[in-house]
This record gives sequence, C-alpha cells and structure tokens, in this order.
Amino acid sequence: MSETRHYGPGPDQGAENWACIASLIETCKLCGVEPQAYLTDVLTKLVNLWPASRLDELMPWAWAAERGRSLAA
Repeated sequence: MSETRHYGPGPDQGAENWACIASLIETCKLCGVEPQAYLTDVLTKLVNLWPASRLDELMPWAWAAERGRSLAA
C-alpha cells in the first residue's frame, strides 16, 4: 500500500484558495496598498472578531481610504 499524504482539501480547492489570495494581493497593489501591511491588519481584525456587518470596510480600496484618513488626522 502506498503512503498518501493529505494536506487538506484536494488540489482544486487549493488552486481556488491561491487564486483568491493572489487576486487580493494584486488588488492591494492596484489600490496602492502594501499587501503585507494590509493582510497583517485585516487578519488581526478578523481574529479579534470584526463584525460581519462591516466586512466591506476591510476591502483594500476601503482600507486604503480609511488608512489615509487616519494618517492625515
């Protein structure tokens, strides 16, 4: 019997997940947002129970606008 390693969902799901991440990173770049700073901040907010009703505020374009307002203040 051959050894099979299973690392989560099948290859199709992994490809779909990677496509979402890659799209998010490219959207950050288009919005002038540094992807690592964005992902760090957003993931921290999500872990700290950011309200689902306010998820639109975490999109890269909204995040950049909010960040610009808070830096200007």
